[in-house]
Parts: sequence; C-alpha cells; structure tokens
Amino acid sequence: MMHADLIDQEDFRERLIALGLSIPAGVTPEQACELAVSGLSAERAVALRHLVEELLGGSATLLPNVREAISRHLLPALVPKPA
Repeated sequence: MMHADLIDQEDFRERLIALGLSIPAGVTPEQACELAVSGLSAERAVALRHLVEELLGGSATLLPNVREAISRHLLPALVPKPA
C-alpha cells in the first residue's frame, strides 16, 4: 500500500498558523490566503514565500482547492514588485 502525503485545507491552515498568522478555523483555502496576505510585512512575506516554495516544490500532494488558492492569491502577492 502506498501512502501519499496530502495537504488539505486544514493542513494548509495549520502551516499558516505555524508562521504566526491568525487564521480562524473553518475558513476556505482562498479565505486563508486572503488573510495571510492582508497587512503582509517584509519579514512575513519571506516566511510565506518559503512555505509556498516548500508546498509547491515538495513531494506532498496539494488538494486542488489549496493549489488554486495559492496560485490565485499567494503567488501574485509574493512576486517582488519592481523598484
């Protein structure tokens, strides 16, 4: 039997909380992403960028709603702005 590491909305929420973000229980991945980027400091942006790189580049499987929320909300917010 093969065991796959799946990242669902609760796993995703817990990882955001581990970064020090306040994400209430029961929110959708999209809502969690919106909360994560609201009032984003430079320090928090770096931590969030590392988390996104880990999630997208790792061996775990992201459920489609989590992957889409990251693509729609986190990636655009974390792209460095031209000076």
